[in-house]
Amino acid sequence: MNHLCAAHALAEGQSRGFAIDGIKLFTVRRDGQVYAYRNQCPHRGTPLDWTPDEFLDASRSLIRCAQHGALFLIDSGECVAGPCAGQALQPLACSERDGAIWVEL
Repeated sequence: MNHLCAAHALAEGQSRGFAIDGIKLFTVRRDGQVYAYRNQCPHRGTPLDWTPDEFLDASRSLIRCAQHGALFLIDSGECVAGPCAGQALQPLACSERDGAIWVEL
């Protein structure tokens, strides 16, 4: 497991990007749960963010690809709108323990 950040550094309803060993990923906290995904849209393989740490839509209820506007469910990574509807983001196993967020690549 790789240490990402202190647990308090990812507040409820926020997203945050990271890079570990050249692999780009991001996390989102929703309803107290932390979700982690590779920062790669299934449509074209491009990163989802244009602005650092901005992975959510205006309502903060869906993950949004800044490139083509695809929308993904936070809890499953499934694309529910856009050019890759029916596909999904690549999830990463993550956990929160000892006051930190950890991810397995």
